[in-house]
Amino acid sequence: MKRVILAISLILIVLTASAQDTLRDDARVRRNVKIVIGTEATFYAASMTGLYFAWYADYPQSSFHFYNDNAEWLQMDKIGHGVTSYLVGSFGYELLRDAGLNENRSIWLGGTLGLAFLTTIEVFDGFSQGWGFSWGDMAANTLGSAMFIGQQYLWHEQRITFKYSFHTTNYPNYRPDLLGENFLQQTLKDYNGQTYWASFNIKSLFLNKDNKFPAWLNFAFGYGATGMTGGFTNASEHNGKPIPHFDRERQLYFSLDVDFTRIPTNNKFLKYTFKVLNIFKIPFPALEYNTGGECLWHWIYF
Repeated sequence: MKRVILAISLILIVLTASAQDTLRDDARVRRNVKIVIGTEATFYAASMTGLYFAWYADYPQSSFHFYNDNAEWLQMDKIGHGVTSYLVGSFGYELLRDAGLNENRSIWLGGTLGLAFLTTIEVFDGFSQGWGFSWGDMAANTLGSAMFIGQQYLWHEQRITFKYSFHTTNYPNYRPDLLGENFLQQTLKDYNGQTYWASFNIKSLFLNKDNKFPAWLNFAFGYGATGMTGGFTNASEHNGKPIPHFDRERQLYFSLDVDFTRIPTNNKFLKYTFKVLNIFKIPFPALEYNTGGECLWHWIYF
């Protein structure tokens, strides 16, 4: 939930800043960069304030402390932290480049934006009695930013992108308080239905740039988990009602994907629309292997 508030804020930043003029003379560059940074700072302050009152204000506060949640949700939340940090950094970079800032400064100022946002959330957690500052979360946040920054320095493009997909499950029926009472809540809370993907661009990684192979076609590896009705262990009952036993299993996926950012367009609004769409893995047939020892085929996997 906390990461989603952050993601929505960044999408609003993208849609707001995409309307700015990006001519490259020095005066306009300075103006545009100030507009982008000012917009990001405003949404940062607003989203963090909103997050605090929506999420933390009703919970007891404490002195700053640490919390080891590395074993929670079969590490789905850790991967979610890394993917969120990567995506926010990607948006931050694109906005600054379009404002006219040079490549290196855009990489560092924009690429670390996700790390800055998520570090603030970790500090909030550190002062909340119900949570704590998680070094595991910080490691995931840092790795997500590093995945963007490293690729941008090495290749000046993102040949491996990180994405999210979701499908509904039956597990929220047993723990709606924890896993979500409706579809929107479940997309944020039900880790059983979330899958995080590393999407590899075939042409940029393996083929000559003059090859006629579609530049937008990717293959993707996904990670998911299922059978979870609790963070560390499964609950046996909820509100006096028994919960069936479920085996907690990890899932690995292989599928095809579309990189929307490699579809040519000169329309700036469409460009940013493609950028937002590229957060999500497109439904395709997928091959699954899980730790229950099963190898499954899905004709369409979300």
